[in-house]
Amino acid sequence: MKTKQELKILILYASYGDGHVQVSKALQQCFWESGSPQVQMIDLYASAHPVMNAITRFVYLMSSSFCPQLYGWSYYRTQNMLHHQTPIKLLNSFGITALREFIRVERPDAVINTFPMSVMPELRQQTGLQIPIFTVLTDFVLHDRWLHQEIDHYFVANEELKMAMIHKGIPAERIKVSGIPLRKEFCQPCNKAQILLRYGLDPSKKIVLIMAGAYGVMQGLKKICRALLHLEDIQLLLVCGKNHSLKDRIEASFAHTPNIYIFGFIEHIQELMAISSCMITKAGGITLSEALSLQLPVIVFRPLPGQEKDNANFLAGKGAARIAYQIEELVKHVEQILYERQKDFQIQQAIHALQKKNASEMIVLDILNELIGAGG
Repeated sequence: MKTKQELKILILYASYGDGHVQVSKALQQCFWESGSPQVQMIDLYASAHPVMNAITRFVYLMSSSFCPQLYGWSYYRTQNMLHHQTPIKLLNSFGITALREFIRVERPDAVINTFPMSVMPELRQQTGLQIPIFTVLTDFVLHDRWLHQEIDHYFVANEELKMAMIHKGIPAERIKVSGIPLRKEFCQPCNKAQILLRYGLDPSKKIVLIMAGAYGVMQGLKKICRALLHLEDIQLLLVCGKNHSLKDRIEASFAHTPNIYIFGFIEHIQELMAISSCMITKAGGITLSEALSLQLPVIVFRPLPGQEKDNANFLAGKGAARIAYQIEELVKHVEQILYERQKDFQIQQAIHALQKKNASEMIVLDILNELIGAGG
């Protein structure tokens, strides 16, 4: 039987957006803190086919920014495709040669997926490798790309997702409702007064945080900021992510405007989220989970067709978020959250009902127990 220190864990992710990377890091850190230091993260597509990966990432960013209907069409078109169908078989083989060689050399004791790719399940099906496979879903809703008959255990965000998977034929005992793993900083209390002082913010004014996404792809930001700055006693924090040109343009437009603070990529984004009264954002599963953890009301602006729209609809249906497609509608939602105590209370109650604490610890403990038990 191997000890926790001897176990080798491989986490497979893909860098289409920042969320899958953050989930992988959260799990890796939790494994380390649990006494399992041999945990590797691999961006499989980037490692196996760097040029093709760069092209597909660029296409993903462009389609989600300038042609979201095309991205939505491809998402829904493949939502119910089976793994033996040709398009999915091709996707599942992408990177399989590199993964086979890595496993031959490193001999991991388990593989964890944090991205909807079934390369490892396909490899096990082809070769008969007896390596346990775990999948951590990073959205609130189901897409069949996450599913494969060779996956041993799934960790999901909510009961509705579990029921949808059972309906698709996944045995209930393989699915655990854990929540989505977050970095530990999102699960710890912070000193809000110190954060306000550090960023030079006025504690007497409301704070609205606007998140343009990891790559700064939210549209209409200048109009949003101008509309919100008319509200009473408000401060805007705009995070442009890794889009440096967007940050430069916004800074030039608001160079002499008070009560707006513009940032690029922020490593400790939980600090800005913790001091905010509400957040305007895209609808990535990780960002929404982080907001739930910090009890932060969310308004999703023009969610992209696909998993973002489905995530937004799920939370809105639970009363834990709002959706806006027009700037006037967005401003109205912000006003209700900031100035109508009953509306804010209702959202806070809905958020509390959806919170899943310590997802990383639960997942890591389950995996370690499974592996150590199996080794015995």
